[in-house]
Amino acid sequence: MSGTESVILRGGRYGLGGPVRDILVEDGVVAAVAPGGELSGAAVLSLDDATVLPGLVDTHVHVEQWVIHERSVDLAAATGPGHAARLLREHAAGNGLLFGRDLVPALWDEPPHKSHLDAALGDVPVVVRSIDLHTTWFSSAALALIGEAGHPTGVLRETESIEANARVGELLPAAEVDGWVAAALARLPARGLTGLVDLEYGDNLAAWRRRALSPVRVHAGIWTPWLDAAIAEGRRTGDVLEDTGGRVHVGPYKIVSDGSLNTRTAWCADPYPDHSHGLCLVGGDELRALMRKASAAGLSPAVHAIGDRANTEVLDAFEEIGCGGRIEHAQLVGVEDMPRFARIGVIASVQPQHAVTDRDVADRHWAGRTGRAFAYRSLHDAGARLELGSDAPVSPLEPWHAIADAVYRRDDERAPWHPEQALPVDVAITAACGGRSVPAVGAVADLTVVAGDPLVATETGLRRTPVIATLVAGAFTHRSS
Repeated sequence: MSGTESVILRGGRYGLGGPVRDILVEDGVVAAVAPGGELSGAAVLSLDDATVLPGLVDTHVHVEQWVIHERSVDLAAATGPGHAARLLREHAAGNGLLFGRDLVPALWDEPPHKSHLDAALGDVPVVVRSIDLHTTWFSSAALALIGEAGHPTGVLRETESIEANARVGELLPAAEVDGWVAAALARLPARGLTGLVDLEYGDNLAAWRRRALSPVRVHAGIWTPWLDAAIAEGRRTGDVLEDTGGRVHVGPYKIVSDGSLNTRTAWCADPYPDHSHGLCLVGGDELRALMRKASAAGLSPAVHAIGDRANTEVLDAFEEIGCGGRIEHAQLVGVEDMPRFARIGVIASVQPQHAVTDRDVADRHWAGRTGRAFAYRSLHDAGARLELGSDAPVSPLEPWHAIADAVYRRDDERAPWHPEQALPVDVAITAACGGRSVPAVGAVADLTVVAGDPLVATETGLRRTPVIATLVAGAFTHRSS
């Protein structure tokens, strides 16, 4: 990664399907845009058949869980808790922490229990996370390590699970985790990523202050246990965090208002097959008080809402308080609520890979409602600003796969799932670029340069879009040979 350079990006398309232009990058910003051949006075990168886009941004990542996920046993194929425990036993070595991932208990006939892990793995501490990160399954040995030895089932959900996973993280050496993070972030510029929003549950500002210079711009989210300290320090969303080379910013203030589809805890107006409606984890006066407190201090709320009842509640709170912000996920939204995103000024931060990986669970547990589930086209047509993310490790941190999933509504050989909710290619890519369509003059030069024109790519071609160069604040973080 080099320092800020003056360079002319010569002869590429200016935005999707745009005219051929030269783009001067100077002092970390887009200094000028002109017809091909008119700019001079700096080093030239000839682009030929290429397209220059605003930098790709993943607006929802859990960074530490993502790097642990990469070191976990894949249990997506497990057909039940006994099968999952046997798969884990094949990977046990000594008595160190053993992690499993991608559990889908919503499709199992028997619920998991700590006894399944204890029988197969004995005293090995085992921590298994569900595919949506809202359920964590512990062995008795792992429960003892986090002070939960008396837990009756070993299956922790929602807030209990989030807090327990934070305690698990504290068992890992910070320097080792930071090394994993550095290695993972180093791969992102080659995918065209210039930034991400880290919504890990923890003291994110402290974590990112101690980490080495990031090759991508990081917006570090704040959770309620650290809200008062952030306010006391005068932190505001968007501010640069000191001693991070200008690459780390204060992110949004995160609240989780309900659960998830896979755990049947997303708060819904209509019941699940078991007659439950999910859970309201933070709502009413508590939700409004927290949002009001944060927004008054300059911290923009980012509120997790998956079920339609939760989305209504959160939109009501945004409207009452009169602040902008984000709804994370917006997976099931009432038809009457869709225009409210634009009217109130709330961004729909969505993860298109969820729409294709959760289609079977949605068909089973949201039967009769799936026409307005992951309803990206309806939200767009209603005027909502969409921004794309992965929710990594829930989905892979692969921006071009997310774009293709939004456009094609599938990731396998099956027919598209609710194709009426597919986004046009240009809308999906703009959403993946943080809502920007072209690199504006005067804007910070976070840029992604790709081969060809994604507007005319095939489905496979879109997923495999070659990235020629990536720049953050005018510095090359990736450049293909």
